[in-house]
Amino acid sequence: MEIQERTQLQGRLDRTHESPLFYKVFALVSGGMILDAADVYMASAVASTTLKQGWSTIQQNSYFLSSGFLGLFLGSIIAGFIGDLKGRRVAYQINLLLFGVFTFLGAFAPNMAFLIICRLMSSIGLGSEIVTGYSMVNEFAPIHNRGKWCATTSLIANCGAPITMLLCTLIIPRFGWRPMFAGIGIVAGILWYLRRDIPESPRWLIAHGQSKKAQTVIERLEVNGSQSDDVQTFSKPKQKVHHSFVVSLFVATVAVSATIICQYTFTSWVPTLLVEKHINIGSSLGLSTVMMLGAPVGCAIGAYLVDKIGRKLTIVPAFFFTAIFGMIYAQQNSMIAVVMIGFLLTTCFYILMASVVAVYVAELFPTKFRFRGSGIANGIAKLFTVAMPIVVAWLLSFTSPDVIFWIISSIAVFAGAVVWFFGDETNQMDIS
Repeated sequence: MEIQERTQLQGRLDRTHESPLFYKVFALVSGGMILDAADVYMASAVASTTLKQGWSTIQQNSYFLSSGFLGLFLGSIIAGFIGDLKGRRVAYQINLLLFGVFTFLGAFAPNMAFLIICRLMSSIGLGSEIVTGYSMVNEFAPIHNRGKWCATTSLIANCGAPITMLLCTLIIPRFGWRPMFAGIGIVAGILWYLRRDIPESPRWLIAHGQSKKAQTVIERLEVNGSQSDDVQTFSKPKQKVHHSFVVSLFVATVAVSATIICQYTFTSWVPTLLVEKHINIGSSLGLSTVMMLGAPVGCAIGAYLVDKIGRKLTIVPAFFFTAIFGMIYAQQNSMIAVVMIGFLLTTCFYILMASVVAVYVAELFPTKFRFRGSGIANGIAKLFTVAMPIVVAWLLSFTSPDVIFWIISSIAVFAGAVVWFFGDETNQMDIS
């Protein structure tokens, strides 16, 4: 009887359309994701400012930036266990509170050591936000549009970077770096308050045998005629799609690590690599900015394709074209060619960000293990992010910049092959 009841609830949940409750979850998650992007870019601006002011040293700045990456790693892992064992809502509230409190405290740091501690603690909360945010949208979204909404969250999140760069340009020269910490901390506090009445994920409640509570939430998702009567829309068999946890974790880790390594390495090192290729440094930052316009374009393409043609048919070609454009980019020496190929390469990166990081990783795991699987995969990817600057600097000391793009291409090909041969197709499938 209990199994039949859970199956019926799962079916009702799968047939829901967008509802006021879903839109609220989507908006609040998107707000938290913008803070994620804002914090990353703010940290770099603050580090350079404190160094110029003599408030910090190069060594202290390295600890400051490294503590952020360490916090992201720890937060990803911790959020995975809390979210699966104690509930999505618990992880969802704790992470933003932790991030907001310690970011705000950073505005009053008496010295760099205190700021580093605040940075570590706030980044733990931020690492949790990345894991919980996409998974929350995934579990509340209607099954037929699940990919579109998760990918759209990624599109909104990536708007945080240019917004933050603009705010840093306007605020830091006039008022210093402390208002940036205070402002982001206050916004996080407001979001935390607005999130206080967000219910527990109905999929988590069903998976943990709390059917009555799940039914209450599902009824809120079915309001205003949101329950679908279109049988054809859901005629696809809802067979289970998951391999073993180990296989799913392998695919998720490879896919998300390759996505982040390729994107981070390219965007972080393009100015340096352009100089190495004898392109005027005066224009390299401008060229990087133009190429970054591929970010919103890529996110939009990913959001459109991921439900239309499926996860694997979006992800694998994106990895394939990343490899092609990476190798072509390495051969370019003119500004026009660098910008054109760089734009296409950036577009591919952000198709992957929208489809892999925002959608596919969470769907590879069943509800009971979703946060842990996503947390571990994202955590390992963060460790690779820490290591890549060291590896790139070492390679550039004795090889040409072309090698960096060949490495990006090789990683992309490997990841695409892993997803194609070992990954499940999760589009509109039962991921309970």
